[in-house]
Order: sequence, then structure tokens, then C-alpha cells
Amino acid sequence: MKKGIDFIGVGVGAMIFNDKNELFLSKRGTKCRNEIGCWEVPGGAVRFGEKLEEAIKREMMEEYGIEIKILEQFPATDHIIPNEKQHWVPSTFLARIKKGQTPKILEPEKCDGIRWFKLNKLPKPLSIKTKIDLKHYKKRFINS
Repeated sequence: MKKGIDFIGVGVGAMIFNDKNELFLSKRGTKCRNEIGCWEVPGGAVRFGEKLEEAIKREMMEEYGIEIKILEQFPATDHIIPNEKQHWVPSTFLARIKKGQTPKILEPEKCDGIRWFKLNKLPKPLSIKTKIDLKHYKKRFINS
């Protein structure tokens, strides 16, 4: 049985900004479960028995070698990918990288690139979930 396909998968993401207010995004590689080639707020699947905060901290360490500080948790959302017949329920965390750390790609088969972007100069295509996260972030912090 496969998460997100045979049953609804639970995921987490980290919306990370630097001191220049740039957003950290990663480009999904060929071994990703879905949305290959899309830029995204990075994250991953929650393991059985794992708390959401533990999952996102683990994912950021495994994939980018960084420790993060959680600032806020966004509400869970529906991440439905019709053309790939997948359904996920992720929750994204607003976070910062702990001082003195620089993200690096540790799982190159899952990540084709990482970069910091200004909100008004985001790359395309963006993942469905990243579009949802950006809408929530802008509503909460920019248009409030």
C-alpha cells in the first residue's frame, strides 16, 4: 500500500525565510512521489507515530542538513493531485534555519536544485501545495 495513493498521506512542509525575506524553495527530482520538476516549499511524509514537528525537523535534516526553529504552524490543507491520483493532507510550518547553517542537497535523486527567492520573483512551475502555502502566508502576513 502506498501513501497518498492507496490511502490519504499525511505530510509536512517548512516555509523558511532568510534575513533578506527570501523564501527557500527546492525543485522536485525524478525520484519524488509526485509533481516532479515543480519548485516547492520543502517537506515530506509523516511516519507512523511521529509528531508533525518531529517530522519536519527530521525531513529538513535528512534532505538539506539544516536544523530549523519552528515559528508557527499553518492549518492542515487538502493537497489533491488529480492527474497523479494522489491525496495528501499536509501542514506547513513557518520556520527559520538555525544560525550558521547553509542548506545543501543531501538527496540528489529527490532534489534537482535549491535556491532563495523573493516573493515577487518565484520560479515556475510551483507545486500545488506551495501555491496553497503562499496564499495562506500572504493572507496572514501581507494582506492582513
